[in-house]
Amino acid sequence: MRVDRPVVYVVEDDPSMREAVQDLIASVGLEARGFASPREFLQSSRPDVPGCLVLDVRLPGSSGLAFQQELARAGVLLPVIFITGHGDIPMSVRAIKAGAVEFLTKPFRDQELLDSVHAAIERDRALRQDAAALEDLRQRFATLTPREREIMALVIVGRMNKQIAGELGVSEVTVKVHRGQIMRKMRAKSLPELVRMGDMLRLGGTWSPST
Repeated sequence: MRVDRPVVYVVEDDPSMREAVQDLIASVGLEARGFASPREFLQSSRPDVPGCLVLDVRLPGSSGLAFQQELARAGVLLPVIFITGHGDIPMSVRAIKAGAVEFLTKPFRDQELLDSVHAAIERDRALRQDAAALEDLRQRFATLTPREREIMALVIVGRMNKQIAGELGVSEVTVKVHRGQIMRKMRAKSLPELVRMGDMLRLGGTWSPST
């Protein structure tokens, strides 16, 4: 079995509906795994590949909306597509505000579901790429010395070398040397790129530029 292709998880207590959704998803070359309950899904092993969750709103023991919130608290960030035969506008608004990709009312067209699944997988793929890039950035930042971190935080809010030297009680030459080390370790090719890295690492709120 290929585990590198995206996986679509279908949580639906109606066996015939669950099988129909799985067959539809498999018909376009995606892997579909079905579960009769949220508990079954949570107890399953999931490969580290892009995917999404097709979730019935009404489930035994827990509503799909409550399960969506439970997943978020547990750090399971799979994009969710809701399907329901009993939907209403307030319910759909609540689901979308909580991050759902789509809210489909049965009977829905096959292409509607497939379009939603492809959109959800692309969202998950993008989120995974962003998370990997951020983790790489954090690892680079971890190689900086405490002094280099101080100087980087001041550089990205616009402080000049002279200002940094005065604030930290070191020479301008020392600041320049540290800045060179920071650029090298962070693999930043320019100051704007370093600033973007600082934004991603949320360093900009620690200091404010001098007036």
